[in-house]
Amino acid sequence: MKVLVNIARIIVGVLFIISGFIKLNDPVGFSFKLEEYFSQSVLDLPFLLPYALGISIFVVILEVLLGVMLLIGFRVRVTVWSLLLTIVFFTFLTFYSAYFNKVTDCGCFGDAVKLTPWESFSKDVVLLVLILVLFMGKKYIVSFLDINLQRMVTIFTLVACGLFCYHVLNHLPSIDFRPYKIGVNIEQAMKVPENAPKAIFEYAWKFKVGNEEQIVVTNGDYPSVEGEFIGVETTEIQKGYEPPVHDFTIEKDGEDLAASLLQQDKLVMVIAYDLRKSNLDAFKEIKTVTADALAKGYKVIGMSASDNNTASSIIKKYGLGFDFYFTDETTLKTIVRSNPAILVLKKGTIEQKVHYNDLDDLEFN
Repeated sequence: MKVLVNIARIIVGVLFIISGFIKLNDPVGFSFKLEEYFSQSVLDLPFLLPYALGISIFVVILEVLLGVMLLIGFRVRVTVWSLLLTIVFFTFLTFYSAYFNKVTDCGCFGDAVKLTPWESFSKDVVLLVLILVLFMGKKYIVSFLDINLQRMVTIFTLVACGLFCYHVLNHLPSIDFRPYKIGVNIEQAMKVPENAPKAIFEYAWKFKVGNEEQIVVTNGDYPSVEGEFIGVETTEIQKGYEPPVHDFTIEKDGEDLAASLLQQDKLVMVIAYDLRKSNLDAFKEIKTVTADALAKGYKVIGMSASDNNTASSIIKKYGLGFDFYFTDETTLKTIVRSNPAILVLKKGTIEQKVHYNDLDDLEFN
């Protein structure tokens, strides 16, 4: 039992630290995932939406802290109870998502590791079993550090997590796991290789044959059945290849101009997924830096999911020298975790990406 407890202790502690740190690197991204869970179509908890970022920060710091506390054996009873309650909550959430097919990616490991809903649930079940082992064998969890050093390590972890979180919130994630990181060519990332696996669908054809209903299942071909066709249900049984970048458009008056704009030798994108939620004061400096870019021959465009009236009012109020194009809100949230932010591209390749607090770092050649 002692050996089993210590194996479980290492696995659970390390996984909680890794999972927590990945999300701590991008708390805004995890808050978007929580908003998805709180939405009307999932858990229907709209009153929690304004607190999504705060809850995100609390959860990710707690994950790292509990992992460290478990490994060093600090406050074992409190730590194991907290781990148990946390994993019970996560297991319920991932089961709900998987069974009802509500959230296709739990966000357990941020954008670093993508898990299907059932994979996420399976992972949580394994962790639940391991934590139950820890719960039953609490007496075998002993520390190799004295109590004062345990306190120091715990306090240091809490302070370090807080400072790191503050940094990434006011700049950008230190490690970019998303498909729009610096160096990526957006057009290349949208291509599907010729030999890429294709999606496989199963079709359940329903017919009325005589006085009975008959269902015939095929992989696409219309079945030869002598009867009255009623309907068909389609089920995807195997996902096809999905390129890293998909659903990327830059629309103006209903026309997608992404292909031509991504061929620009000098392109600046001002990204603001929702102008009503943007830090509007940042547009004063954005006006200055974009004017500099325009003077040096750059094409400058705004990209937002906001309506034309909102965009026009922002342009007029801050005297911006560029127009806004429409892009899907989820895509813009994926591109950059800042509202607003600026990207600099050369023929579709992202060369610079900055938070609105770091506009001074931009370089226009």
